[in-house]
Amino acid sequence: MYFSQLALSLHKIGGVSEVKMKKRIFHFVLLSTCTIFAKTIYTTTMIKKIASIILLLLTAMIAQAQTGFDKTVNQMIEEMAPGWNLGNTMEAGNNANNFTNKGGLGTETWWQQTKTTQEIIDYVKSMGFKSVRIPCAWVMGHISDASTYTIDAQWIARVKEIVDYCINDGLYVIINDHWDGGWLENHIADTDVNTINNNKNILHTLWTQIATAFQDYDEHLLFAGLNEPNADNLNATYNLVQYEQVFINAVRATGGNNAQRVLVVQGPSTNIDHTCNFMKDNMPEDTAEGRLMIEVHYYNPWQFWGMEKDESWGKVFYYWGEGNHQPGSQHNATWGEEEDMKSQLMKMKTHFVDKGIPVIIGEFGANWRNISNIAGESQEKHNASIKAHYRELHRLCKELGGMAPYVWDINVANQGGTKGIMTLINRSNRSIYCTYAMEGINEIYPRQDQTGIDETPSDIQTTSPTIYNLQGMKVSEMSNLCNLPAGIYLKNGKKFVKQ
Repeated sequence: MYFSQLALSLHKIGGVSEVKMKKRIFHFVLLSTCTIFAKTIYTTTMIKKIASIILLLLTAMIAQAQTGFDKTVNQMIEEMAPGWNLGNTMEAGNNANNFTNKGGLGTETWWQQTKTTQEIIDYVKSMGFKSVRIPCAWVMGHISDASTYTIDAQWIARVKEIVDYCINDGLYVIINDHWDGGWLENHIADTDVNTINNNKNILHTLWTQIATAFQDYDEHLLFAGLNEPNADNLNATYNLVQYEQVFINAVRATGGNNAQRVLVVQGPSTNIDHTCNFMKDNMPEDTAEGRLMIEVHYYNPWQFWGMEKDESWGKVFYYWGEGNHQPGSQHNATWGEEEDMKSQLMKMKTHFVDKGIPVIIGEFGANWRNISNIAGESQEKHNASIKAHYRELHRLCKELGGMAPYVWDINVANQGGTKGIMTLINRSNRSIYCTYAMEGINEIYPRQDQTGIDETPSDIQTTSPTIYNLQGMKVSEMSNLCNLPAGIYLKNGKKFVKQ
């Protein structure tokens, strides 16, 4: 414990990572010990006793220096909210390319047009986000050898590059095996034994490679085995748990930091009701105690978040939440509002959080629509509904505890009329596209510029040199800081004063 506290204190003073500081302290202790033995004459008995004590101390020090995994899952989950999805980016592709290498690095911009940069992640952090979920494809266009299911080395390197952008900013990161062309997600319920065994082999091979590639990262990196596994009954959930056991076993077998890395397993269809009904007493096993989280998604009600047009069975919901309904409109929500949201999250708290298993709300959001030209409807109340929806989910997660929500964000700056779009950040110019959603989130999790000013002198160099104004627009690099007029700016998500 004292070793960790010393390393953390020195890390804060010297700007070196806590893990590196632990290693340096360990090397210092080892060198000092050798020096003492070289200069002092001891009896054989004394040497044996001293050596035993030093061995015990150094064993503990080495374990901590090598891993840097000092926090419990309950501590981590509180540091991860709010979360943001790098959506429609590293998971993009065409399932016609499954088990081939025909996707290539270009797939990053197949479903949206902006290549991910350090500046984008800096901006995400500046908006108050504490963690990033990076949905990933591996099978869908990134397999260099189909006979061995070998993942393309360039693709792994690109994923690592984006993970590093996040780590540079002190953010937590989750990488997964997303839809990935549906190679497994669409076949969870298959019952053929040969098919199941083959899929287990592929999954084990994939995660062995991924885990090995990221083995040296500390606790800020989490692995999530799947995404939205299609399972809607007990039998399919039984298959799902088997696959998730393969994922856990594969990661743990790679050793090193992966022996204690936090792993995220998915509930059936990431549906809250299915997860609580079929998985509350059916979790996979783990050799590492207390290192699992469970993932569900929250897309409710469908008519509000995703439905694009009225159907014979029901209307699109333009309005959601208390005080936001439009008198006389046929598009007011009739279900899925505040009480339903609370009821759903309470189920996860009861069945998982209260049992020591934190919850990742891996995806959440609602389409922001343009209804300004529809007679009798209110754009203002729709905007207020979006704000309330985002605010309420984040409020409940924070209030209930043990849950971290991740907003889904696809980087398409076009509402498409009444269809709407689920875009929060316009990555091309690093600005907020849907201000109402962002305002809702920031009412619960304020940005640094909404809470205070960084006392750090403005001439200190950082690993993230981009400077923004309070409107979130880039204004300078650290190298040009002297040219900035006096004022208040954002750096690494914190305010500082330029004199």
